[in-house]
Amino acid sequence: MAADTIYALASGRPPAAIAIIRISGPAAHDSARALAGELPPPRLAALRWLRDAAGQKLDEALLLRFDAPASATREDCVELHCHGGRAVVDAVLAALGATGLARLAEPGEFTRRALANGRVDLIAAEGLADLLEAETETQRRQALALADGTLGAAIRGWRERLVNLSAQAEAAIDYVDEEEETRTDLEPLRCEAEGLVREWRSWLDRPSAEKLREGIRLVVAGPPNAGKSSLVNALAGSERAIVTAIAGTTRDVIEVPLALGGVAFTLVDTAGQRDTYDPVERIGVARAEAEAAGADILLWLGDASDAPIHDQLILVAPKADLEQSAVGLPVSSLTGAGLTDLMAEVRTRASTLLPHEGQIALNRRQRDCLADAEDALASPSSDLLLLAEQLRATLRALDHLTGQVGIEDMLDALFTRFCLGK
Repeated sequence: MAADTIYALASGRPPAAIAIIRISGPAAHDSARALAGELPPPRLAALRWLRDAAGQKLDEALLLRFDAPASATREDCVELHCHGGRAVVDAVLAALGATGLARLAEPGEFTRRALANGRVDLIAAEGLADLLEAETETQRRQALALADGTLGAAIRGWRERLVNLSAQAEAAIDYVDEEEETRTDLEPLRCEAEGLVREWRSWLDRPSAEKLREGIRLVVAGPPNAGKSSLVNALAGSERAIVTAIAGTTRDVIEVPLALGGVAFTLVDTAGQRDTYDPVERIGVARAEAEAAGADILLWLGDASDAPIHDQLILVAPKADLEQSAVGLPVSSLTGAGLTDLMAEVRTRASTLLPHEGQIALNRRQRDCLADAEDALASPSSDLLLLAEQLRATLRALDHLTGQVGIEDMLDALFTRFCLGK
């Protein structure tokens, strides 16, 4: 448990109808009493006038008390539900600070305490961070699967199986003189270990969570005056890129956030690709080529023979209102013809890059930890002592995954993604 007490605004920035100020720590109850007087019984809401040290009324608030360990942080907690005006919130926060019993929380400090006190594991904390940043329905579902403990439960199941295997291996070491019996007993252990490895490989084969969080990179490329910027504007539903009849108008990369079917995309407009002596345009062309190479999905507006080799290439026949093409999806940015078909094809391609419905994706840290576990147990040894050590190493990797060991160096980066009240 932490030695000090913290407080912060836990709701959105004022002005708002209601503002929630959260207090957590050993002096949480005393801090609240300093403003509200007598506290209600735990988990029973009560109306109280909040007053500063001079006895001046600040606001009438709804007060909720939570006693440790039955709270969000497993510490004593109090929530003050005030009116959400800026002046009210500032006055209550100032009065709390003036008590000398509590300090303003750092970003994510409430969740950090919940993690330290075993209220949540690292997986759930990462999910909560993603949930706070979720902008699409797909991101929300993925974050919730982490925050609600679904992945954590799977990992605990794996760990329990590993602990049982390790216990059997360690027990067998005590009877190592009975070599034939020991060799026979190892086979079920090795089969169970191989089953775990196959399970982990299926998880590692899934698309990464970064695609969900950062979005699918949808790059529009082609020669000058092919209609790239017009298509970007049509897909974005607004004038995001400059469109002129002058070849080479777009010289830099333009990024537009976009959501299609609940999936986040970054729509990228690029310079027309051609040979040029203009040094500025040449930089733009080089960037366009790099964007095309790094695209998750590439829309090519130009001759099919000039298209880059790409796993997710979609040939687009632009300006369908002016000319017909035998190759590519016909699209008119002017009339909107073909845009629905194009977006449907983009969503179909994107679905192959994202987890399936109900499937949990691992982020980069989680994938690295699970890959370490898979590596440690990839070839279960037929030697008892070596197998026991493999199981110990695998358990250490899973403990890194859930944050039980070796995570201090990454916690600061994680919790800076949180607001003060989380």
